[in-house]
Amino acid sequence: MLAYKTRRRLSLLILLVGLPVYIILAVTVVNWLDRPPIWIEVPVYLVLGFLWMLPFRFVFLGVGQADPEKEQVEGEPPST
Repeated sequence: MLAYKTRRRLSLLILLVGLPVYIILAVTVVNWLDRPPIWIEVPVYLVLGFLWMLPFRFVFLGVGQADPEKEQVEGEPPST
């Protein structure tokens, strides 16, 4: 299992670099289909929009929460 900081950095890298590259590739592939009708194109984009995140599900789990590995000092309020 990846450490919290590693998952956090990897999730940023995926969102800032990987996702735009994936979007460009998805649009290119759909355009190669010789511009299908809109009733086919919309579901294709919806499916592709969900497919990108499936392999990275474990990276994003818990990233928005506080670092579980960081010890909290007694008497100090939890950080937000």
